[in-house]
Amino acid sequence: MTTLLGVDLVGRRVVVVGAGAVGTRRARGLAADGAHVVLVDPAPSDAARALGADPAAGAVELVERAALPTDVDDAWLVVAATARPEVDAEVARWCLERRTWCVSGRQGTARTVATSRHDDLVLGVVSAGAPDPRRVAALRDALATHVSSGAVDLRRHREGPGRVVLVGCGPGDPGLVTLAGMEALAGADVVVADRLGTAAVLDRVPSGVEVVDVGKTATRHTLPQAQVNALLVDRARRGQTVVRLKGGDPFVFGRGGEEVHACRAAGVPVQVVPGLSSALAVPGLVGIPLTQWGASTAVHIGSGHAGAEPTAIAALAGGATLVLLMAVATLPEICTAALAAGVDPALPVAVVEQGSTPSQRVTRASVATAAAVAEAAGVGSPAVVVMGAVAAEGFLDTAASSTEARRG
Repeated sequence: MTTLLGVDLVGRRVVVVGAGAVGTRRARGLAADGAHVVLVDPAPSDAARALGADPAAGAVELVERAALPTDVDDAWLVVAATARPEVDAEVARWCLERRTWCVSGRQGTARTVATSRHDDLVLGVVSAGAPDPRRVAALRDALATHVSSGAVDLRRHREGPGRVVLVGCGPGDPGLVTLAGMEALAGADVVVADRLGTAAVLDRVPSGVEVVDVGKTATRHTLPQAQVNALLVDRARRGQTVVRLKGGDPFVFGRGGEEVHACRAAGVPVQVVPGLSSALAVPGLVGIPLTQWGASTAVHIGSGHAGAEPTAIAALAGGATLVLLMAVATLPEICTAALAAGVDPALPVAVVEQGSTPSQRVTRASVATAAAVAEAAGVGSPAVVVMGAVAAEGFLDTAASSTEARRG
């Protein structure tokens, strides 16, 4: 029978005998968990030497000699990893005599648990029979994937300190949300959500979780940012885990920086889970590479709310790909400014509406015609505007042909 225990080794002495690949890996993990690690080996590997000399790796003391029985004195845990069965068995015997837990294959009194971390939870798998690391790791990975998918309700059932997690949910397709984002949602007590890009993701939130809509609708303006900040802080102070669900990435025109600042100023723990910005994801979904050898080596991302912003126009005139969010209303102004700055009137423009959703649509034009074409097509928000050579229809096929010709 094997009993799983969580052991607090922070600041406690742990001895690892054997500084080869396995022992060094064990020492690094134990030090990362806060243990004071003594790594013993008469001929340590280069990686072990580097670990012992790296203060950022944690407290690892390298002892270059053969292990002695006294090494395990006062140790809370000993790991025998010499790859020499007779030595590992001897270390296990020393520990047994001293009633010290020892990880040493079949002879040891403890087993190393294959773990995965999920916020403040640790998932562990261990073999109750003969040690079988590959089998244990395979099960650990399968369980970790299931938990990270958001399929498990991770809400706390006991009171604890509140916190805020800003989650970027990408352009709208739930399949483009990161595993970390889905896992955060699975642990939310309340979700404070924008309108754009979040609807399909909210369908996957566990039932019973409160959802607070702070986004813009046709009849209601966006909740003032100060009120959103106050809402996040208030709910966290009640002891709730608050997920602030934002379309795209929280730090790309998402005002995430203001929300993080408000939480920190109020003493509320806050974490950011990045998301796929629609500025990067949506062009890729329709086959537009924002950079391409021989066509564009730089990308400028701007907000249409700023209108014909000088740095954006200068970047486009300089040959960079220009990506604009929230630019449907200001597209005529931006194109006029680009033409005045000497941008080629025939430079391609692509407008992608409702990117990553079933309603996705691409409208093609040029800088000279984009405003009129968009109006005639009834282009609406949300949309991503891409200006540059890479926005041409069939660009990838043409670019590939050109590359092959140059190689030939």
